[in-house]
Amino acid sequence: MSDTPRSAAESALARVNEEGRARFRLYIGAAPGVGKSYRMLEDAHELRRQGVDVVIGFIEPHGRADTKALVEGLEQVPLRELEYRGVTLREMDVEAVKARHPAIAVVDELAHTNTPGSTNQKRYEDVIDLLGAGIDVISAVNIQHIESLNDAIASTTGVRVRETIPDWVLKRADEVVNVDVSVETLRTRLRQGKIYDAAKIEQALGNFFRKGNLTALRELALRQLATDQAGKAQEYRDREGLDRPVIPEKVMVAMASRGSARTLLRVGSRIAGRLASDWFAVYVETPKEEPGRIPPFDHVALADNIRFAKQLGANVVKLKSPRVADALVEFAKREGITHVIFGQSARTRWDLLMHGSIVDRFLRDVRNATVQIVPMGRDADGAEEKASEIER
Repeated sequence: MSDTPRSAAESALARVNEEGRARFRLYIGAAPGVGKSYRMLEDAHELRRQGVDVVIGFIEPHGRADTKALVEGLEQVPLRELEYRGVTLREMDVEAVKARHPAIAVVDELAHTNTPGSTNQKRYEDVIDLLGAGIDVISAVNIQHIESLNDAIASTTGVRVRETIPDWVLKRADEVVNVDVSVETLRTRLRQGKIYDAAKIEQALGNFFRKGNLTALRELALRQLATDQAGKAQEYRDREGLDRPVIPEKVMVAMASRGSARTLLRVGSRIAGRLASDWFAVYVETPKEEPGRIPPFDHVALADNIRFAKQLGANVVKLKSPRVADALVEFAKREGITHVIFGQSARTRWDLLMHGSIVDRFLRDVRNATVQIVPMGRDADGAEEKASEIER
C-alpha cells in the first residue's frame, strides 16, 4: 500500500519523534524469583563490554547471592538516605542519576512506593523523569503489579496487591520482555532459599506460590506480552500507513457520580489495551449533583474515580444533563464509541419499570457498539487488603 504525501510526512515525523526519545526496556515476570533482576544485570554487563555507558540507579538483590555477584563490576550511583519514622531508608537518587547522565540506567522494582520526602511518590515516576532527561532505562516488574489486573490477581490468589503501576507505563515501554521459568523450577528455587529466607518458604509455598496461582500468573504474563506486541504492531502499521482500520476502536466506561468505579475502570483499561486504543471515562453531572449540591461523600468518591481514571490513562469527560441516558447516548454517537462498559445496576425492578434502563436505551440507540456489563456487587476495593511477601 502506497502512502499519500500527507501520510508519508506523518510517518516520517513519527519515526523522528520515536528515534529522538529515550528508550525504555521492561522485563516482566509471573512472580518474584523468575530472574528479572538477574537478567537486567546480565544485560548491563554485556552493554558495558560493548562500551556503553551503563550504571545502576537502583537494584534490589533480595539477599540472592547470584544477583549480588552480578552487581560487582558495575557502577552504582550512590543512593539517597531518608529518615522516616526513626528509620534510615535508602532510595534511588533521581537527581544524581540525571547529573551523572549515563546512556542507560538500570532501575529495579518499578512498582515500588518511595519513602516520603523522595523526588516522586512512585518509582515509575522516577523512571519517567530519567526518560524525559534523555536517559535510556532498563527496569522490571511482576505481572501482579499491573493496575488493570488488580481485580483478577486478587480473585486468583486471594491477595490484594497494593503497589501497582498504571497500564500507560507499559505502553511507554519500547520493549516488553517476559522472563519465564516453569512452575516447578520456581517452586524449587523457593525451597532452595533463592527467593525468600527460610522463615518464609513454607508460608509462600502454601499461599502465593501454590501451583495453581503460579500457572494462572504465568498465563497472565504471557497474555500481557502478546497484548503488548499486538499493540505495538498496530502502532507501527498506523505509523507506516499500513492496514489502517476503517473505523478506529473507541472504548468508553460509564461512571456514576457516586460510589467506587475502580473495577469498571480497570476493565476499560484492559479492553483499551487489547485494542491499542484511547479510551474515555465518562460521567454525567445532573442538576442535583452540581457543585454545592452533590453530597460530600459522593463528591469525594467522584474525585477519587477521576484521579484513578487519569492514572490509568483515560480521557475523563464530564457531561451535563438532567437525563443521564440521553447524554451518554449522544456522546457515544458523536465520538463513534465501539465498546462501552457499564456497572451492573442494583436498582429495583419497580425503578427500572418506571424510569427505564440506561443499558437498554444504549442497546436500542447505539447499534454499532459492543456493550459489556460488569457485575459490581460489593466493590472489590472494599475487600480487606492482605499483606503479603509478594509486595516487594
